[in-house]
Amino acid sequence: MNRLCKIVVALALGCWSGPALAETLQGTLYKAQACECCETHAEYLEKNGFDLKIEPVKDLVDMSRREGVPPGFQGCHLIRLNGYVFEGHITSEIIKRFLSEQPKDMVGLSIPGMPSGVPGMEGPKDGPIKVYAIKKDGTTTTYAEQ
Repeated sequence: MNRLCKIVVALALGCWSGPALAETLQGTLYKAQACECCETHAEYLEKNGFDLKIEPVKDLVDMSRREGVPPGFQGCHLIRLNGYVFEGHITSEIIKRFLSEQPKDMVGLSIPGMPSGVPGMEGPKDGPIKVYAIKKDGTTTTYAEQ
């Protein structure tokens, strides 16, 4: 293939793949009615390519259980996004990496509780924070650290 053809092919591929790469990720963030840090996390995610509708719910723990999040792995909010759930203050990079992998045996990811030093929860960070993968069978494994 001559050089001009390679350039044309590269430009054409760039035109087709550009919008897909720049696509905003749309989902819903469900939060406990009184919690305010969830909205700060949503703002952080929106600055990083997410479009989240925020909905307060009366019983977030029950909702998390129905979504397949095992006891002890709930955070202060749950995000439904592309068929997965993301519990707690997970970084945009980790969520995007997980979504790009599209694991078939997973419910989603979780950072249990409300640790400090994560996006939306200002304060000191006491070392790496584990992000857990939640499998459809209810088991969990460490997916990443942030």
